Amino acid sequence: MDFLDIRIIDIVDIVLVAFLLYYLYNLVKGTVAINILVGIIIVYAIFVVTQLLEMELLSKILGGFLGVGMFALVVVFQPEIRKFLLMLGSTNFNARRRFLKQFRFSGNDSGLRTNLEGIMAACKKMSASHTGALIVLQRNNSLDFVKNTGDEMNLEVNQPIIESIFFKNSPLHDGAMIIEENRITATRVILPVSNDKKIPLRFGLRHRAAVGISEKTDAVCLVVSEENGQISYLKDGDFVLFENTDELFKILKKDLS
Repeated sequence: MDFLDIRIIDIVDIVLVAFLLYYLYNLVKGTVAINILVGIIIVYAIFVVTQLLEMELLSKILGGFLGVGMFALVVVFQPEIRKFLLMLGSTNFNARRRFLKQFRFSGNDSGLRTNLEGIMAACKKMSASHTGALIVLQRNNSLDFVKNTGDEMNLEVNQPIIESIFFKNSPLHDGAMIIEENRITATRVILPVSNDKKIPLRFGLRHRAAVGISEKTDAVCLVVSEENGQISYLKDGDFVLFENTDELFKILKKDLS
């Protein structure tokens, strides 16, 4: 009956492991990495079974594979590890408050303060006029490392402001706009451009920059194409498909809540 002797430290240990697994799942869900993670879990489960059954040869082979494989995992999961460390070291206290609000069981969504209606209305109008735009919405990871490449702002998010910033004759239209909560905190921001060769050639630097920042952080991006007026939504370094702007609004609301 020793297993009934549970200490407080054991409960803390279980809670910490649960949090670690929760963050790990959030980092890899919806990506190819989730398949690799499942494969690793299966191999480890087989390794445990071979040890219990005292299958020494197979156990040694799998043990050696898992030992050497740790170095390969660092390479394979490099983007996810980077995001995890950025998340832990983030100085964005507003993001931490949003995380804690997930554990409130009230039915309202008062934590979602970003004016998404204004952002979507501006994107639809810019789409109709083929006005190029790149909007980065911060979530948990701090974007301070790219904000200092542009002009610092402190403007409330609304449709006219967004449209005026990306107006083609505006001195602020070139580069990305950073939105934190319901404030435009930077414009003309230079983002890291992705070198992923899988990105179709029809997408230009705006889309590659959106892929780049969403690869390195958990920010989400809205891109309006200057060539065809198409609105794109990027998350975790990939394009998110949607049928219409109403569906996009729902996806965006869910991702930012």
